[in-house]
Amino acid sequence: MPRSVSRGVVALLLSCALLLTTAACNDDDNAGASGAATPTASGSFEQQKLAKTRFVANAGLAAGATYQWIVKPYREGKFKKGADGRTFALVKAGLAGAFTYNRLKAAVNNAKGDPLLSKAVAPLTAGIESLKELGTKLRKGEVGDADVGAFESVINSVKEAGKSAGAEVVEKVPSTSQLGG
Repeated sequence: MPRSVSRGVVALLLSCALLLTTAACNDDDNAGASGAATPTASGSFEQQKLAKTRFVANAGLAAGATYQWIVKPYREGKFKKGADGRTFALVKAGLAGAFTYNRLKAAVNNAKGDPLLSKAVAPLTAGIESLKELGTKLRKGEVGDADVGAFESVINSVKEAGKSAGAEVVEKVPSTSQLGG
């Protein structure tokens, strides 16, 4: 047998052996009464640490998007009829509204990994749900003081909840591509 063919056969056999042992290990990990792996104490600590980190990242992006593309343009009068760049500002605000809602939902999900953060954020779910339709309202140009105020209020509440649980939220403005993605 030529040398290159034998190397290929050996590589194939090693790959198959690796796949089979990996599959066997995965079967052992999933065995048990509940079908789930039991977390260790250090694993639980890591999950809580990551939960706070993810919460801060998602809430920070939501806060940044709200301020940069909803609150700031609204205060500058860019949403008023006849304003220069109104259509573009409204489209960006609509995208920012949908993005903010999405990131806040993710932040609440992340908060579930940390008991203290979960308790602090739990009362805010109704406020976050109220933002669901505001992105569409922004895009259509049907936004008023109360709508912009709702975004500000929810963001401030999330920031306060995070701060009270030791997860201080810092605004991070997402890129335009992140808004559309």
